[in-house]
Amino acid sequence: MFCCFLFMAIIAGYMIVGVLAWLYGDPRHVLYPRNSTGMFCGIGQNKGKPNVFYFDLLKCATATNVMAAALHGLQCPTTQVCVDQCPGDFWILSPGAYLPTAKAKDFFQQQYCVPSFNLSTTDLTAKEIVDKELCPSFYIPTSSVLGRCLPSLGLLNNIPSNFTLPGMASVNDTANALKNATSDVLSGFNLRQVGVRIFEDFASSWYWILIGLLIAMLLSLIFLLLLRFMAPVLVWLLIVGVLGVVAYGIWHCYWEYDNYKNSSTTISNLGFTTNFSAYLQVKETWLAFLIILCILEAILLLVLLFLRTRILIAIALIQESSKAVGHMMSTLLYPLVTFALLIVCIAYWGITALYLATSGAPIYKVVALNSSTNSCLAINGTETCDPLSFNSSAYMSCPSAQCIFIKYNTEGLFQQNLFNLQIYNVLAFLWCVNFVIALGQCTLAGAFASYYWAFSKPSDIPTFPLSQAFIRSLRYHVGSLAFGALILTIVQFIRIVLEYLDHKFRAAQNPCARFIMCCLKCCFWCLEKFIKFINRNAYIMIAIYGKNFCVSAKNAFSLLMRNILRVVVLDKVTDLLLLFGKLLVVGGVGVLAFFFFSGRIQLPGNAFNSQTLNYYWVPIITVIVGAYLIAHGFFSVYNMCVDTLFLCFLEDLERNDGTVEKPYYMSKNLMKILNKKNKVPKGGK
Repeated sequence: MFCCFLFMAIIAGYMIVGVLAWLYGDPRHVLYPRNSTGMFCGIGQNKGKPNVFYFDLLKCATATNVMAAALHGLQCPTTQVCVDQCPGDFWILSPGAYLPTAKAKDFFQQQYCVPSFNLSTTDLTAKEIVDKELCPSFYIPTSSVLGRCLPSLGLLNNIPSNFTLPGMASVNDTANALKNATSDVLSGFNLRQVGVRIFEDFASSWYWILIGLLIAMLLSLIFLLLLRFMAPVLVWLLIVGVLGVVAYGIWHCYWEYDNYKNSSTTISNLGFTTNFSAYLQVKETWLAFLIILCILEAILLLVLLFLRTRILIAIALIQESSKAVGHMMSTLLYPLVTFALLIVCIAYWGITALYLATSGAPIYKVVALNSSTNSCLAINGTETCDPLSFNSSAYMSCPSAQCIFIKYNTEGLFQQNLFNLQIYNVLAFLWCVNFVIALGQCTLAGAFASYYWAFSKPSDIPTFPLSQAFIRSLRYHVGSLAFGALILTIVQFIRIVLEYLDHKFRAAQNPCARFIMCCLKCCFWCLEKFIKFINRNAYIMIAIYGKNFCVSAKNAFSLLMRNILRVVVLDKVTDLLLLFGKLLVVGGVGVLAFFFFSGRIQLPGNAFNSQTLNYYWVPIITVIVGAYLIAHGFFSVYNMCVDTLFLCFLEDLERNDGTVEKPYYMSKNLMKILNKKNKVPKGGK
């Protein structure tokens, strides 16, 4: 009960954090770039102008520009305007523009000038326009990267020979200066163009992608239904296949050993070498492989010999699981409910994190765009200002002074606790996700348990078993599910902290610290896997008996440890079978998608033409990933069914003895394998 109230309190706090983030945050700070006056590009007054154009990109280099260094790289101290398209060619203001008779409109382009400045009516000279940064004195071909017009590094290597900026001795100096002002991480291709092409591929092939995913769903469903009749054949084929692969390895190793047995080269002659292929030409290597594979084959044969009864039990449980799924087909649709709830959790976490990251009012400061002028040396970028009421006449000695956006305010009670709120956001997100998964497992376990404990199947199976199990889980077991999810959340959060610390301290190169960190990460990874195993079986016991989490976990663990051999055999047989099913579904659909979208399979008429695709691998990868997720969703239901029926089977063996008072609930096939049977009451059938 306490954990239930705690979980509700955390959810309520999570929603309060989301509301506060919505009140203080503004996602436009991330989604849209700003110009130098703080206005967003692409929306409002600048709708249709989604890109920021920098007048003088050289001023963005903190290593060469005093004002950029004073701003700590938070903002580029040059005029920035919103434009509809980035410049596509090299241009520099010609010397004729500085003549007394020259007109500014004949040399500058209005689209790249400050919006409030009109070239056709101005009386300013070209020098005054450049000094006040009303229009750029040069520009180069740029592409839009995250809404900012930046040059590609490959283009900077092909600057025209006559393009030399003022203050630069040569074209090479110009190119190097522009490279220093451009981020080194920019790639030489247009990301937006690639994104548009990928979107075009989705737009032209989405119908066929959906058909591929539908085929994957049908294949998964058919495979699960066929397991009811073909499970014994498939299991024994897979077991014989594994034995056959190992036997072939033994034969191949003996053949290689026989080829090199007369060779004079030995391991001692080779010593240690990085050319590992040299070891494959030595008879001792193949002899070692031969011995290892022979031991492995012997172990597998002994396991098969002594555990054949348990393998038969595993096969019978798999067949019974197929029957259960067949009687409750609605369980195959439940992963859609879990998926929808997970999407809600992820979306809420992402939106909250975005609003938290963008909370705080924008800060503007007075910046000298031409910091090399002696009259502007007094402006050091520390004076705050308001762009709406800024009066440039107050800085007559520095005509290039402007009020530009720098960053977002990090002061104030809410802003100072943003890091703590982000941690709370992550913790609440992990807890919600784990609770949704726990709810799904408990619901499916309740439905399948009701199937097993129905004495006369299918007549005794409750009506709407999945809906009843879902309602029971929400009504009676929220606290237990929340407690199990909390334990897993704590371990996962510790793993995230360890990954963060490892990333931060990796540069230290301390061998001892790296060893300890590696051990901690390994231990907590194993702990997370163990807790997931315990939680899964505890939720099954909760669904069966309705007891709290701790009691259910203890009972489930004790029951499994008393039947450890059956657990191992069933787990491995089921994993092998479902892995084969996933490979069959994903591989089959993937091969079909490859032949279709690459044009090797042609449809009659003009239904689809693979030549229209820019990247044919885009729909192929989409179909493969989607097919895997669909197969995983179907098979996870089946795997939960097997685990639930297995625990019910073990409970049935320990609590019942086949008498009239305590009859077995297992199937006749299982009773036949175990030589069990229910006693018939006198005069009964």
